[in-house]
Amino acid sequence: MILDTPGKPLRVANLPIPTPNPQQVLIRVRACGICRTDLHIVDGELTQPKLPLVPGHQIVGIIEEVGEQVQQFKVGDRVGVPWLGHTCHHCRYCLSGKENLCDYAQFTGYQIDGGYAEYTVAEESFCFPLPDDYPDLQAAPLLCAGLIGYRAYRMTGDAQKLGFYGFGAAAHILIQLARYQGREVYAFTRKGDIKGQEFARTLGAVWAGSSEELPPEPLDAAIIFAPIGALVPAALRAVTKGGVVVCAGIHMSDIPSFPYHILWEERVVRSVANLTRLDGEEFLALAPQVPIHTEVNLFPLNEANDALDALRSGKINGAAVLVVAHD
Repeated sequence: MILDTPGKPLRVANLPIPTPNPQQVLIRVRACGICRTDLHIVDGELTQPKLPLVPGHQIVGIIEEVGEQVQQFKVGDRVGVPWLGHTCHHCRYCLSGKENLCDYAQFTGYQIDGGYAEYTVAEESFCFPLPDDYPDLQAAPLLCAGLIGYRAYRMTGDAQKLGFYGFGAAAHILIQLARYQGREVYAFTRKGDIKGQEFARTLGAVWAGSSEELPPEPLDAAIIFAPIGALVPAALRAVTKGGVVVCAGIHMSDIPSFPYHILWEERVVRSVANLTRLDGEEFLALAPQVPIHTEVNLFPLNEANDALDALRSGKINGAAVLVVAHD
């Protein structure tokens, strides 16, 4: 599935099977999760994609061929491919353990063709071996909703009362980790999203309501998964003194002005950008211990536009995943 022009639907295309370079592996794609970041790319809100582009950065597949310098993997291995697809290894961020901020980073399904396809290539060093506990479809959402959600979750420190603004793919994964660690989750959805609120309660939320409401108790921290800038002052009003508000998305609408007193008393607003490979290794080792179960809504590859529309309109509980069938 190819994006030619942002703002237009993806089209079906027949492309040659790519050839891996010496550091790459060729992957036969089995499944690819659909992320809100894909929407931001397709809708033109992220403005630097390569075009034409194969989107998708939650890829699960089997290695079909390895480049001559590949050492970690072999043909037949199952791997996952995340958003971060390339770094320079020598800028000040790479050298200080902050490769997620690399000045020369490239991202899967954005500057690098991704997983809305039957085959893709990826750099060996940016692929993850996947836990055997997870079938392909359940593993796919772990690779972005899980990994970047986990990075955002870590930024809340030891917060015991957590608010999740936007209860989609990432939140439905992280609530399971929070419960495992003995924390309380308060879920915020669109006004009137009764189905989404009930979904949150079934996963253990102690309270679920509209993002226009205040929770019944002050929060220690909040993570904003929805790309809505107005949720920043809403979350600040909900957190207690010293509380942290983490903006977990790569794109957000403008944050409106707000009175200083809701930030005062050492409240913190911070963003999370991308992920590091260490985030991936930690989370993929932790997920089977919980164990985290991903709720997936399946779509065949050629219905990628329908899947994106469903996500755009808020009709997905859990995660949407493309099933890639091979002749």
